[in-house]
Amino acid sequence: MLSSNTIRDALWPRDLASNMRAWAILDGARDTHIYGAVDGYRGEKYCLYAGALPWQLQMAAPYLVEMEREHAFTEFVLKQGWGNAWGIFLHSDTTGSSLRKHFRSFLRVQDQAGRKLIFRYYDPRVMRVYLPTCWTEELRTVFGPVNRYILEDEDPMQILDFFFDGSQLRTKTMQIAEARTSSPAGTHTQR
Repeated sequence: MLSSNTIRDALWPRDLASNMRAWAILDGARDTHIYGAVDGYRGEKYCLYAGALPWQLQMAAPYLVEMEREHAFTEFVLKQGWGNAWGIFLHSDTTGSSLRKHFRSFLRVQDQAGRKLIFRYYDPRVMRVYLPTCWTEELRTVFGPVNRYILEDEDPMQILDFFFDGSQLRTKTMQIAEARTSSPAGTHTQR
């Protein structure tokens, strides 16, 4: 069984600045248990969809949720969701309402034919492929108030840590070890 302690250590590293908060964007469409857990959570949370939603859409919507290191909700998300593409994690020092505004700005995108599409960037299978393809200006937009994105790799025993240094994307890969430690497997630069 996957140890959530090593993932927790990646989300709250010892050198995490005191003003940084850990957040998750969870995709309610991935599992029926997500909505109930988010709905019952009393921490800071935001639906990324606006307006009065029918219950079916409420249950399938993406939710921005502040994560607390030692909380039952965090334990649930890490144990049940990691490796099942429940969502992505991030660090930011801005407010939850500012983050919601930022993430809502690219929920819908336009393809080359002008059709509007829903961009499911909060799916780690999408984000880990999308970020390395971004040009510098795209990275500025996608990162905005986000310091780093942390997500599961295709192999859920690896953690991907994406950060933007102002000119290029940097990626750090960490191996999840069952013995509560995570060791860097390497750092490399994307275009």
